[in-house]
Amino acid sequence: MKNKLLSGLLGFFIAILIITFSIGLPIYFRPFYYMQIDYLEIEEYSGADRDTILEAYNELLDYLTVPGNEFGTGDFPYSENGKSHFVDCKVLFDLNAWAFIISLAGFVTLIILNKKGIFELWRPFGMNIAFCSGAYTLGGFAVIGGLVAIDFDKAFTVFHKLFFPGKDNWLFSWYDDAVIRILPEAFFMNCAILIFTSIVALCLGCIAYGIIGKLKKKA
Repeated sequence: MKNKLLSGLLGFFIAILIITFSIGLPIYFRPFYYMQIDYLEIEEYSGADRDTILEAYNELLDYLTVPGNEFGTGDFPYSENGKSHFVDCKVLFDLNAWAFIISLAGFVTLIILNKKGIFELWRPFGMNIAFCSGAYTLGGFAVIGGLVAIDFDKAFTVFHKLFFPGKDNWLFSWYDDAVIRILPEAFFMNCAILIFTSIVALCLGCIAYGIIGKLKKKA
């Protein structure tokens, strides 16, 4: 018997996996930052050499992504206000990681139950759930991506006001929180581009999988 509730839940897990995996790319794939040190002229921008930049970035990312690590920014000074922002960021990073893990576990569980014949997947409009999840996720992020592309500076501000309500600790001081010198706005823009590119590619993959599956059923 086709189960709409479990099918919808599977589609939700697929969407969350697409989003959290894409968000995690610029976070956990550190070479993405390393490759931009020369491209964005971060040494000239920050006044620090490459080794100092790498040490500060890796220490900061270790705190944000590895459980139990102490906060640090290498040789760059930081204020308590600046540190508090990274504490807030760590909460979001951990939330993204847990959302990915839970969604992956839920996805695998439902796929196994379906393969064992415990429930049958619902096919809205004759398409499989992967197609629907990919299409809806792509549509939603196409709108968001369009707004970001129109005015990245404004989108950057709105993002911080939305996810850090009532706080202004993300407005770093060039002198008190010198680590911001190795994190220029262009880097965050490139992170956004990577995230949206990944989301689009994964969504298109789900859509293609759905179309191929429907064509095979007709054959």
